[in-house]
Amino acid sequence: MITRKKPMILAGSDVEGLGGKLSITNPANGSLISELRMASAEQVDLAFEKATAAIRKNDWFARPPHERASVLFRTAELMLERKDELAHLQTSENGKTLKESLGQVSAAAGIIRYFASVCETVEGETPPPRGPYLSVTTYEPLGVVAAITPWNSLLTMAAQKLAPALAAGNAVILKPSELTTLVSIELARAFVDAGLPEGLLSVLPGDSSTGEAIINHPDLAMVSFTGGTNAGRAIASAVAGRFIPTILELGGKSPTIVFADADLDKAAADVSSAIFGSGGQSCVAGSRLFVEKSIYDDFLDRLVAVSKKLNVGPPLEDASNIGPMASEAQRARIEGYVDLAKKEGGRILLGGTRPDTDDCRDGAYYLPTIIDGLDHSSAVCQEEIFGSVLVALPFTTEDDLVTQANDTVFGLACGIWSRDLTKAWRIAGAIKAGTVWINTYKQLSIAAPFGGYKESGLGREKGIQGLRAYQQAKSIYLGGLGG
Repeated sequence: MITRKKPMILAGSDVEGLGGKLSITNPANGSLISELRMASAEQVDLAFEKATAAIRKNDWFARPPHERASVLFRTAELMLERKDELAHLQTSENGKTLKESLGQVSAAAGIIRYFASVCETVEGETPPPRGPYLSVTTYEPLGVVAAITPWNSLLTMAAQKLAPALAAGNAVILKPSELTTLVSIELARAFVDAGLPEGLLSVLPGDSSTGEAIINHPDLAMVSFTGGTNAGRAIASAVAGRFIPTILELGGKSPTIVFADADLDKAAADVSSAIFGSGGQSCVAGSRLFVEKSIYDDFLDRLVAVSKKLNVGPPLEDASNIGPMASEAQRARIEGYVDLAKKEGGRILLGGTRPDTDDCRDGAYYLPTIIDGLDHSSAVCQEEIFGSVLVALPFTTEDDLVTQANDTVFGLACGIWSRDLTKAWRIAGAIKAGTVWINTYKQLSIAAPFGGYKESGLGREKGIQGLRAYQQAKSIYLGGLGG
């Protein structure tokens, strides 16, 4: 069970914030969940001071790998013991359906277990001798890492930053989105309760000024950020002069591609899930649909029919497939893009408005929306909306398809549906994206590196690469072995 404590974790201890007020509301009904104080500038400095002291003490990294791993394994166990509470907390803060939040608790625990196993089993390297010396490559922690997380999938996003950073021997300062502060604190508390040493983890609630104080702190050794491209660009600029390693997992405008030879019913179900799952509030949401011209009308009819069956409603109800958008501001952003699409000549094939049911009236709900008739150069086709909006476009040839699909500043993900696997594989190779799915979508493995091309990001999370990203390599040579 989760026991409510003070609303901030500083160096592993529960404290009160000393900064400005932060109000947290439930997007499902507009009610106030909590009011708390943000971290002050002095508390940011203290978190770095404690983290730096913990790193210098070297007790955590000096422990045998199995001892560090045991803390992570225990963290995963505690998360599962607190599964219901964590899931309800995330749902109340960002509007995800409860069943999705429950799944994300399990997924986050799995991420932490994976990195515990990697910590326990992955070692340095000893290359074969090439002369009268022995060389060894070791991997050391970077120091104090800033982990900055978004509001859309806090549990999994935070887990895939905290677990590898801590497994690699670092200290972490977590700056969560203002919208998902409470669940971030409770997730971190599982690490603390599992026995993580003092000083190695802080959760500092706050706004953009808090983030800036963290990013600009002189003791910062690395940044791992997931969020919007503009914010990522600002972070990269802020740390570039100090040569600080950075992982940026940013925006997307991912194409989904349906060929005439595909299983059209399966493709329609998958495409609908690719964009409307999580209310479209996913970095890999398949927000641009390209359909072979010969089946364009038929496929859109199937897609509309499938998507009409999605139930938008209160996230705690089992019948709800989609909850509210994460905030009123996010819904307003979506509505602005839909209005722009109409002005640019787009046709609304589905949705394009708020639901009119009584149980959705007070929340930030929006119906799944499908638009066609737009030129691919339009803002709605080019800019990330981050909501339940899909734009559909026809294509004629493979060259036409690849040109349009790659005509974007983003390159995060792509989905392809075709029974011709040779063709699908060829198209997958031509698409500039970090992840490509064929005849499926959103199938993710913590063991597979994840990240984007172009303005979708820098670096990779997950997998063994995801651990090494939080370490620096050192080669040591021992000479005088030739006699």
